[in-house]
Amino acid sequence: MDIQALETFVQVADSGGVSPAARRLGISKSIVSRRLLRLEAELGVQLLARSTRGAALTEAGATFRDYAARVCGEIDMARETILPAADLRGRLRVAMPISLGPTHFAPLLATMALRHPELHIHTSYSDRFVDLIAEGYDCAIRVGYLQDSNLLARRVGPLYGKLVASPAYIEAHGSPETPEELLDHQALMQGTEAWQLMDGDKAITVRPHGRFKADNGTALVAAAVAGLGIAWLPDCLTHSEITSGALVPVMKRYPPPPAGTYVVRPPSQHPARKVRVLTELLIEYFGEAPHFAKETPFKNDIRDRQ
Repeated sequence: MDIQALETFVQVADSGGVSPAARRLGISKSIVSRRLLRLEAELGVQLLARSTRGAALTEAGATFRDYAARVCGEIDMARETILPAADLRGRLRVAMPISLGPTHFAPLLATMALRHPELHIHTSYSDRFVDLIAEGYDCAIRVGYLQDSNLLARRVGPLYGKLVASPAYIEAHGSPETPEELLDHQALMQGTEAWQLMDGDKAITVRPHGRFKADNGTALVAAAVAGLGIAWLPDCLTHSEITSGALVPVMKRYPPPPAGTYVVRPPSQHPARKVRVLTELLIEYFGEAPHFAKETPFKNDIRDRQ
C-alpha cells in the first residue's frame, strides 16, 4: 500500500477537505485527488463522500482514518530513527504572533534553517489564533494565557508583563492604586478580555473597559505612549519605552501573574522531531533572553502533555 496515499488521506481527513490538505502537503489538488482515488481502488471501498461543497468521511473512511494515522505515525518514527541525528528534512509550517514573532522568534527559525539545510520552513505571522489542523500547521508559538483546547501544549518559557501608561496620561487622569480604581480608567485591550492581578498570593480578576482596541501588541504600545490609556503589555515589548521614560509602570502593588510562551501542536501520539527541535531551541533561548525572564534563572516549569 502506498504510504504517500495513506499520508494524503490522513491529511484530508484531519484538515476537512482536499484543498486544505493540498496546502498542507504543498502539492496540487489534482495530485491529492489521484492519490485518494488510487487508495480507494486498492481498498475497494469509498473513503470520502464528495460533493460540490467538499469531501466528508464515509463511515468506512472514519474507521480507516485511525488505522492509517497509526501507520503513518510509525513510519514517521522509523524515518526519524534511521536518519542521522542532525538531519531534518521535509517542511515545517509554523504560526506565530506578529507582535513578537519577527523580532524575537524569527532569528531562531533562521538558526534552525542554517543548521538543517534540507528542511523547508514556512512561517505565518499573525496575532489571530489560527486553526492549526484546518490550515495545515505543524505547530504554533503562542504567548500569554492559553485557552482550553484539544491542542497539545508545551511551555517553553515565561512571559513577564506589567500595567503601563504614559506620564502624560497619569498627569491628566492620575494613577490607579487599586483594582477598583482601575475600572475608572481607559484600558487599552485586544478585545473584551479580563485582566488578572495578584494581591499577594490571591488572584483578582478585573474587567476593564476602554475605547481603543487592537489585536496587536505593538499597536497597543503606541497607543499607551500616545497617552490613550493603561495597557497590560509584555516587558519585551515595553523595555525600550520604560527605559526612555515614555512609559511608566502603574499598579505595582498588584502585578499581573507571569504568563507563558508555548509551542502548541495538533494532537498526535508523537511530536515530529522537527517540532521537538524547535521546542528545544526556544527553551534554550528563554534561558538567555533578558526581556522575557526575570533576574533570577527560570526553571523550566513544563506544562507538557506530549
